[in-house]
Amino acid sequence: MTAELVRGQNHALGRTRVEIRITAVGPVVAAVTLGDAQGRLPGTEAVAHPGAPRRTGIEVPRQAAAEHRLAVDLGALPDAVHRVSVLLALPTGIGALTTFGAAAPPSVRVTDLDGTGLAGYTLTGLGAESAVVAVELYRRAGAWKVRAVGQGYADGLAALLRDQGLPQAAELAAEIEEAVGHGHARAVPAPAPAAASRPGGHACPQHPAPDTATPSVPPVGAPVDYRHPKRRATPAPATPTPPVGAPGAPASLASPPAPSLPVAGDAAGWSMEERLYNQVWGMFEDLTRSVAAYRSASDFAESRLEQELDTALSDPRNRLGTAADAARTAARDKHAALVTRARAALDRDLAQLAAESEVVEPALPPAFARWDSPVWQAHRSAQERPMALRLGELHLPEVRDLCIPMLVRLPLERGLWIDCGPDAYAWRGPDPDRAYARRELGSALTDGPPDEAELRRLSLETAVALAARMLAVHPAGEFAVQVIDPGGTALPALAPLLETGVLPAAPVPGAQGVATVLEGLTRRVDLVQMAVRSRAADALPPDVDTADQLLIVHDFPHGFDDRAVTRLRYLADEGPAVGVHLLMVADRAQAREYGPVLDPLWRSLLRITPVPDAHLADPWVGHAWTYEPPLAPRGSQVVRQVLGRVAEARREHRS
Repeated sequence: MTAELVRGQNHALGRTRVEIRITAVGPVVAAVTLGDAQGRLPGTEAVAHPGAPRRTGIEVPRQAAAEHRLAVDLGALPDAVHRVSVLLALPTGIGALTTFGAAAPPSVRVTDLDGTGLAGYTLTGLGAESAVVAVELYRRAGAWKVRAVGQGYADGLAALLRDQGLPQAAELAAEIEEAVGHGHARAVPAPAPAAASRPGGHACPQHPAPDTATPSVPPVGAPVDYRHPKRRATPAPATPTPPVGAPGAPASLASPPAPSLPVAGDAAGWSMEERLYNQVWGMFEDLTRSVAAYRSASDFAESRLEQELDTALSDPRNRLGTAADAARTAARDKHAALVTRARAALDRDLAQLAAESEVVEPALPPAFARWDSPVWQAHRSAQERPMALRLGELHLPEVRDLCIPMLVRLPLERGLWIDCGPDAYAWRGPDPDRAYARRELGSALTDGPPDEAELRRLSLETAVALAARMLAVHPAGEFAVQVIDPGGTALPALAPLLETGVLPAAPVPGAQGVATVLEGLTRRVDLVQMAVRSRAADALPPDVDTADQLLIVHDFPHGFDDRAVTRLRYLADEGPAVGVHLLMVADRAQAREYGPVLDPLWRSLLRITPVPDAHLADPWVGHAWTYEPPLAPRGSQVVRQVLGRVAEARREHRS
């Protein structure tokens, strides 16, 4: 579990190779200084910055950005280095921020190489500062720790470096600013001819003009590029070239070069899995920003229409007659033109994203793929744990046909709560999402709100589908499922797990079954935590199952007393860090009746619904996305087949 630090607090790292992830609302410059035991710098060679991004054991980004990842290998640092300070500074001329206090505070997370959080710190309390020492990693008694610093400097990066004892502070600060400016210029292409521009009028930041060309910022009024900055362009398929002599045909037989088609894995990453993961997130962000631009333009058109009508009709003499009609018509025509242009731009972006989705979706590995993907038909036991898992799909009301896979990193940092209560399904009348649920999910939904029994059935099916997916994408013997079902009502939905032997036995009903499972998992968490802290994994008792565990809790809070609730909260807080993950299937309204003691548990889990519903927000602009659960198509046996292969792989593993 990530330790959330406050200013001055420290936390033991327990490892030497880490990543430092920085998130801010606008572009910031990230740098690292390597100091001695007093934090003093011997010279400019002890600073990793955009102009010199690599030092022994350290690598930082070359450009200013809102998100950074810094690679740190503490074991590779020279013996003289005792303090590694992470610096953030606001660049000049890039973005609108001049002080950290003008926007939401940046945050810094120290993670393992697989993304597991170790420590986090949000730099609150900043005001006029434009440079800050965010955190420092320091050596103490042969071990490394991280400390939340948050020391800001209103006089900028030069003052910060000077305070660390660097004589050439002003010169180095100017060098860093120059390097950041050059990096920003390379990321902004020179204006290209219309024939060479990306379809839709968007310039492609991934293919800038050569360095010999003079880079420039797009002119005022040029279309804004809302695409993810780390993805290549994905133009829509080229339209057929008309025959020679036809209207719009080229003057010669030589056809103009067709734009390149989208390619699966066309994103940054060390492996195809990571490239596909980054590409899906890029599509998610592109769609988010394209729809945000459309909504903003539509809102502006509505506001302008109201203003023009108010202005035209403010004079009582113009409220009647042909002049008033002409003013209304002109205002509405302008409104329609603005909305039409905004929709055309959105449709153009959607065509590009749809073309990309058509090639990306079939290429996704099992952990990322839909249940109806052919990849599941040939699936065999995984050799290593995937980096992420598909929890469902997301789409926006403007584009119902374009769904983005909802991918979350593994291991899960947060448990899941499948809300099976009637309040989980916000009924708003007939909707295409309900048609999808009836057609694809095999539910008995009608044009009215679903009843409680139907929601509980779908909730359990969703839980089993998620459990099957997690079992299938982990190596044999490295993942297990346990179930708490005090009322004994989940057995029909658990049949695929029980019949294939993946779940060894039916859950024991009643309070005794609840206590037995929770006691065993609590003991496992305690013992593994002690083994990790003591670096004595070999000393674990032989009866401790070190495989990751998924605990499915059904019909909560039935059968839970105060002791059981306390243990459940403990597992939700401490379990993810040592491989115990929680999947609740419960009615939030019923759980609320238990009292405010459950509110922290509810807030710590990620809520999903058993039927399509708009309740999730993206991290960029906060759109309300419609979430669709990861259920197999109606009549499909793919989940049972996959569980059968998991059971077979387990038998082979044991033998």
